Amino acid sequence: MKQRIRDLAGKKNAILLAHNYQPPEIQDIADLCGDSLELSIQAAKTTADIIVFCGVHFMAETAAILCPDKTVLLPDPEAGCPMADMVEPVALTARKNALGNIPVVTYVNSSAAVKAVSDICCTSANVIDVINALDADQVLMTPDRNLARYAAGHTDKTIHLWDGYCPFHNNLTREDVADARQKHPGALFMAHPECPPDVLAVADTIQSTSGMIRYAKNSPHREFIIGTEVGLLHPISKANPDKQFFPASSKMLCNDMKKITLEKIRHSLETLTGKVTVPEHIRKNALGSVQKMIDRV
Repeated sequence: MKQRIRDLAGKKNAILLAHNYQPPEIQDIADLCGDSLELSIQAAKTTADIIVFCGVHFMAETAAILCPDKTVLLPDPEAGCPMADMVEPVALTARKNALGNIPVVTYVNSSAAVKAVSDICCTSANVIDVINALDADQVLMTPDRNLARYAAGHTDKTIHLWDGYCPFHNNLTREDVADARQKHPGALFMAHPECPPDVLAVADTIQSTSGMIRYAKNSPHREFIIGTEVGLLHPISKANPDKQFFPASSKMLCNDMKKITLEKIRHSLETLTGKVTVPEHIRKNALGSVQKMIDRV
């Protein structure tokens, strides 16, 4: 099956992009694995005719925003993001107007329609840089309240929150972390900024998914507790084969990130089903906010 997929990708000039939370067998056949920012940059640069996005819907939409001349495939159209569904453009526009038309910083984990009414996008890797670069004393950040609170601790700006969150990161508790530390007393705890503030307060370091991989590589520590979706255990272990990694909690598993299978990728490539498109009037408005995010790298 893996060879069939690679053969199809070569024949059709397709590139396979896989998020760090995808199942191991999908990460292993991808041309590139990474976080949302890395994959967005790769999508913008690719010369492939087809982008097969192994992730969730908003990621494929972002690729379609950046590459209107490419065919973007999401092998399972039902792979969504609960946090992205917690904000919609009409309500966001109303909130922005009520706050005096202040800039809207939107986490890339959002729909194209929401990006289209935003001023700039960000990821967990560059959120602080994005906010501090804005020429404004106040910003509205959506949809992740935890990421906004994390950013607020690294800026003098006033950040207004949207009440959204990732259900899996938000459910991690300090008790979960304490239990993991008890099982692995020598391990360093790395937390993703989508975790609640009280969990971030006990973290040894706060990193994006790719940031965790880099941090582990450069750290003298040999054991790490990973405070993010359990899919990261595969790429971080591959990148650091001489070190050990443990999940902060087994409940941090995103079902949507596990919906894509090798069979679905094969079928999508063979039939070109699962196409993700963005209406041009939305795409053009969203492109500005996404491109500004990429320009901050």
